[in-house]
Amino acid sequence: MLRAALLLTISNVFMTFAWYGHLKHMNRALWAVILVSWGIALFEYCFQVPGNRSGYASGMTAAQLKTLQEVITLVVFAVFAVVYLREPIRWNTIVGFILIGTGAAFVYGPWSRPANPIGDASHVIESAPPGAPEM
Repeated sequence: MLRAALLLTISNVFMTFAWYGHLKHMNRALWAVILVSWGIALFEYCFQVPGNRSGYASGMTAAQLKTLQEVITLVVFAVFAVVYLREPIRWNTIVGFILIGTGAAFVYGPWSRPANPIGDASHVIESAPPGAPEM
C-alpha cells in the first residue's frame, strides 16, 4: 500500500498542475493551456496506472484505491492552493475536507471486507444452495 500511495501522490502532483496550474496564466490562449495540460497529464498517467496496479495487486479494492486517491488529492490540492496559487484555506474548506476524510474512514474501517488478491477465488461460494442443480 505504501508504494501505491507514493505513486498516487506523485501522480496527483502532476494532475493538480495539469488541472489548476493554468489559473495563474489566464492571459494564455485556451488551446495552448489545454495542450500543456495534456502533456502534464501524460506524466500523471505514468505514475497513476502503476500506482493503482500496485495497490490492487497488494490486496486493496478498487473502492479503497479510489478513496486513497481522493484523500491524496485533497492534501496535494491544499498545499498547491496555498503555495502556488497563494489562496488561503478557510475554515469551511477544512471542515469539508474533514467530512470527506470521515467518509474515507468508512471505506477503510475494520468492518470493511478484506480484499482478495488477484486470482484468489476464496470469496466464491464452494457449494450450491440446497435444491440447486449440480454443475
